[in-house]
Amino acid sequence: MTSAYTFEQQENAAPSRSLKISARVFGYPPTHNAGSEWMLHSMLHPLVDRGHQATVWLSHPGELADRYEIDGVHVVPYQKGINFAAEIRDSDVLISHYENVPVMSAMARDYGIPLVTICHDNFPTTFHNASGADLIVYNSEWIRKEGEIFYARYPRDLIPQRTITVRPPVFSDHYRTRPGDCVTLVNLNADKGGEIFWKIAAWMPEWNFLGVMGSYGEQVQPPMRLSNCDVVKNIPGESMREKVYGRSRVVLMPSIYESWGRVAVEAFASGIPVIAHPTPGLVESMGSAGIYAYRDDLNAWTHALRALRDPAAWSQASRRAFERSAQLDASNDLGSWFEAVESLRK
Repeated sequence: MTSAYTFEQQENAAPSRSLKISARVFGYPPTHNAGSEWMLHSMLHPLVDRGHQATVWLSHPGELADRYEIDGVHVVPYQKGINFAAEIRDSDVLISHYENVPVMSAMARDYGIPLVTICHDNFPTTFHNASGADLIVYNSEWIRKEGEIFYARYPRDLIPQRTITVRPPVFSDHYRTRPGDCVTLVNLNADKGGEIFWKIAAWMPEWNFLGVMGSYGEQVQPPMRLSNCDVVKNIPGESMREKVYGRSRVVLMPSIYESWGRVAVEAFASGIPVIAHPTPGLVESMGSAGIYAYRDDLNAWTHALRALRDPAAWSQASRRAFERSAQLDASNDLGSWFEAVESLRK
């Protein structure tokens, strides 16, 4: 996979010195394919393209036991990196998210290395653990506002020194394809809407349905064998274009919580309409291109799908999806990210 972004900051503002960047996270592509990890990768590999070094240290044993490289980013599996705390001592910048933030915060304090924390949700623990970071990256504007409200109650010395918003970068050329004929849900766990998905499939035999198993959470299996359904195993990000979006005509996102909604943005790159529960993140990411249905209103989901059987209605929704994809071009956010992380050099 190669980066699909080109803009003046990349060509005309090359860094004066290469940074050694070390990240500590639970899992990483290609075997751990959650949106948060793909967001991190979409932020790290452009830094590598700019001449920096990036190494990701995993905190959990995964399927791959040997070191590997993806798009120039070096990944150290847990089995090979039990001494990571000593080996990151000469890093210029540390990055983390979720449960690994407290550990990396301690390392940053002990070694005097700037720390970047990525906030993917608005949970109090997330904001608390990120307090005192040199740079906080919020994945959406609504998460940024939630963070500002949270930190308004904090002592000044614990408020993050700098914050920016980086919407999860999606390089549309990586995902753009000719849509297929299926109604698709990516990640069949209950919070993502697995049970709802199977109910809709049972009620709408006129559609073909594609269920893509997720990389986390217990996957909800269909209560009965449905002849109009196909279930596939977790798909690596670099294969989503061919194996998921190339088979999809509509994507469903009946998620109980989404702080952004990367799948929707990926689908929009191919003009695939998305029907979603209006979480704050999905409303922000999809904007007027979204088709919204409340999670517990199954009639709304089936009526929306019936409407999209009309070629004219689908074409209108597809056009809005393409337009929103263009609006979400990653260039500006990546430019802010480059400037922020490169300003942290010791």
